[in-house]
Amino acid sequence: MTRQQLVGQIRQKQSFLCVGLDSEITKLPAHLLSDPDPVFAFNKAIIDATKDYCVSYKINTAFYEALGVKGWIALEKTVNYIGSDHFKIADAKRGDIGNTSDQYAKAFFEALPFDAVTVAPYMGEDSVKPFLQHAGKWAIVLGLTSNKGAADFELQPAGDGLLYEQVLKTVSRWGTPENTMFVVGATQADSIINIRKLTPDHFYLVPGLGAQGGSLKEISEKAMNRDCGLLVNASRAIIFASAGVDFAEKAGKVAKEYQKEMSLYLSGLF
Repeated sequence: MTRQQLVGQIRQKQSFLCVGLDSEITKLPAHLLSDPDPVFAFNKAIIDATKDYCVSYKINTAFYEALGVKGWIALEKTVNYIGSDHFKIADAKRGDIGNTSDQYAKAFFEALPFDAVTVAPYMGEDSVKPFLQHAGKWAIVLGLTSNKGAADFELQPAGDGLLYEQVLKTVSRWGTPENTMFVVGATQADSIINIRKLTPDHFYLVPGLGAQGGSLKEISEKAMNRDCGLLVNASRAIIFASAGVDFAEKAGKVAKEYQKEMSLYLSGLF
């Protein structure tokens, strides 16, 4: 999906919501566990209930890889079921030497129809570049994350600023706002004005909404650009809104509430 197509979806749906399919099997509603593929059955119901309110889905591959072959089958069925009208993110946090990254890019962009992959930039340019060489595909590079461990490296002094600032400035030169996004945690709202100054035209994938305590209002006010420039992710708050037979209905209700709030912040932008 190109940037123009993504912005078109945001404009059409008046939403910049990304639904995270962190479909941990131990948290699925009990009545689904007898299904031959409970993870896909769960995902399919969540997608059907939320697709009108979001523009993106983020599949955290860890919850699928942990299930072995069955998990990969569920992942493939899920990404194919989502279709082409939603921006599909493989939250895989890949990043290795060039020829290995090239294979990772082929795995998610050719063998599987994802639009984007999250990438760790620690190993440098040759570990990120292969993800930027596929037309209409995106690398979503870790910038400033929400986890406690961000203080160990990301917030340490480096050069004339902090390490995450060096990452943003350097990676911005490797790609363009048409194929590169950054992960910016929703709990890092105090830093996001500075981040937007460093990368004024890029999109951000913003996790940490809902269960992690991030503020949609604050992020929207401080980080939105002329194209919106945000994909705000909510996972547990939506997909595990209920553990009962009404799980999909409740998920749709929460997604709709997020969409309604997002439409307020988008008013006047488009």
